[in-house]
Amino acid sequence: MGAFVTAAVGFPAIVFTAALVVVVLYWLLVALGAADAHGHAHLHLNTRSHNGGWGLGGVPVTLAFSLFVAVGWLISFCASVLFVPAGPVGVLVGVAVLIGTVYVSWWTTKLLVRPLHRLFPDGHGPSRLDFVGLTCVIRTGRVDAGFGQAEVRAADGSAAVVQVRQPGNDALASGSTGLLYAYDETGEFFWVAPYDSALDPRTGPGTTG
Repeated sequence: MGAFVTAAVGFPAIVFTAALVVVVLYWLLVALGAADAHGHAHLHLNTRSHNGGWGLGGVPVTLAFSLFVAVGWLISFCASVLFVPAGPVGVLVGVAVLIGTVYVSWWTTKLLVRPLHRLFPDGHGPSRLDFVGLTCVIRTGRVDAGFGQAEVRAADGSAAVVQVRQPGNDALASGSTGLLYAYDETGEFFWVAPYDSALDPRTGPGTTG
């Protein structure tokens, strides 16, 4: 156990050991629901080409970094045990091992993420603002300034149930069609108005073709 700890906290493994501690703590926070596993960002570095470039695209940054650190730690730890001697010479060998570890870990991570990027499509789901201007179907018995829900379909065909409100007393009962004309970010709901297809210039009786 002592030899394991010595190698893990010795140079050059300590560089990746410190990073590995950060990665482990991060994924613990994810497991507890205190962090986002996707990190809200993807690497878009040469996602389509396998020649040149970084080649780590198509997956969340957190996943790519975690793989890089895990692979780097394993390589640097094994290399520290097998190849790095004690003394001043060990420092020079350690620097060479660290440089080699970064390079090998990068290539290994590149190979690992290549099949994984299919699980993380580049396109993002519809934003709530994308629903503004679309029609919806009321799913509650009434809609007023403090209550209401409706079902709306995005351009890709996916359906979502959203909160809707209307300031007036226009009749909007369950099953009726409404128009989402604005979104309130503070209240996280849509303003909705009754919708009559006959008044829509795109679909009304005056439309030709």
